[in-house]
Amino acid sequence: MNIQSTDGQFGVVEGFFGRSWTWKDRKDYASFCHQHRYTYYIYAPKNDVFLRRRWTEPWPIETKINIQKIAVAYETLGVKFGVGLSPYELYLDLNKDGLNKLTRKIREINDVPCEILCILFDDMRGDIPNIAETQINIVHHVAEISTAEQIIMCPTYYSYDPVLEKVFGKCPDKYLETIGMGLDKNVDVFWTGPEVCSKEYPEEHILEVTQKLQRKPVIWDNYPVNDGAKKSNFLHLMAFENHPAKIKNLIKSHVVNPMNQGWLSRIPLFTLSDAYQTGDDYSPIYSFKKACNALCEKKLSDKIIEDMPTFNYVGLLNLKFEDKQDLIRKYQRHTQSPYANEIIDWLEGQYTFDPACLTE
Repeated sequence: MNIQSTDGQFGVVEGFFGRSWTWKDRKDYASFCHQHRYTYYIYAPKNDVFLRRRWTEPWPIETKINIQKIAVAYETLGVKFGVGLSPYELYLDLNKDGLNKLTRKIREINDVPCEILCILFDDMRGDIPNIAETQINIVHHVAEISTAEQIIMCPTYYSYDPVLEKVFGKCPDKYLETIGMGLDKNVDVFWTGPEVCSKEYPEEHILEVTQKLQRKPVIWDNYPVNDGAKKSNFLHLMAFENHPAKIKNLIKSHVVNPMNQGWLSRIPLFTLSDAYQTGDDYSPIYSFKKACNALCEKKLSDKIIEDMPTFNYVGLLNLKFEDKQDLIRKYQRHTQSPYANEIIDWLEGQYTFDPACLTE
C-alpha cells in the first residue's frame, strides 16, 4: 500500500476553494511537474462536490473521463497521480450503510486509477466523542479496498492554529496521539505546521508532531494558495522564503497547495524545486527572478518582476481604480501569454472569494 520512500520529495495538491483550474490546466501540469521534479499531483478541488458533500454519488461520466485522462498524462511522465476524498460527516454515524457507500466510492476511484489516495477530514466538525477512533476505522476500511500505493489522511485538526477550534469545535484530548497510536503505520498524515498557513516549520515543532503522530508528517504547505477572504486579494508570486530544504530529512514529503491562478502558481512552485536543489545557497529573490525569466518571455518577465510587490504585498483592495486600469493595459500587450491573462482576470475581479473557505 505504501510507497517505499517519499522522504524529501514534493508534490502539488489542487486543494483550494473558489475558481478551479480547467481540465487542460491540470493536464498541462503533468509536464511542469515532471520538468521541475515534482513527484506527485493530487486532484482534490474543493468544488468537486462528488468528492465532498455529495461524495456518496458517482462522478458524472464526463467528469470521470476527464479525471482518467489527466491520470494517464501524469502516469506517462512518471508523476504519481492522486485523488483526495472527503467523506463528509460519515463519522457522525458510521454504520453498515455508510461503509457500503464508502466501498462503492473507493472502487470508483480505483477505476481511475490513482497511485495516491487521500482521505481528508478537514473542514468538518471535530468536537465529537471518539472521533479519532472513528476516523481511524474509516481509513482502515478504505485501505482494505483501495488499490492505491499510498494512503494519506488529513486530520480534522491538522495544525495547532486556534482558528480550527474556533470554526470546528474544541479538539478532543489526545486527538493526535490517538491517531498516532491507532493508525496503521503505513498510512501517512498531512500537517500544515504551526498555523493553517505557516510561514515556517521549526525543527522542534516538526519533531513534536512526529512524536505525537508516530511518523514523519507530510507537510501540506498552504503557500502560495490565495483562496481566503484576505488572501484572494493577492497574487502570491514571491519565492518560498522558509528554506524548505532544511526540513527535508524531518518530513515524509512536502506538498504545495497552489493559487486559483494555475499558470501564475508555477512561478513560486518553480522556486520550491529550486530551493530543494540549491540547499543552503538558496536565495528567494534570485530564485523568483530566475523563475520569471525561465517561464515567461523577457518583456513579460521584466514586468512581473517589477510589479511583484504590488501583486504580492499591496493587493487588489488597496489599488486605486486608475492604477488597476494602468496595469490592465500594461498586461494586455501580452495576451498571448496565459500568465498575463490570469493577471488581467485577477485585476478585473474574476477570482471571487468563496465564503465556504472558513479558516482565514
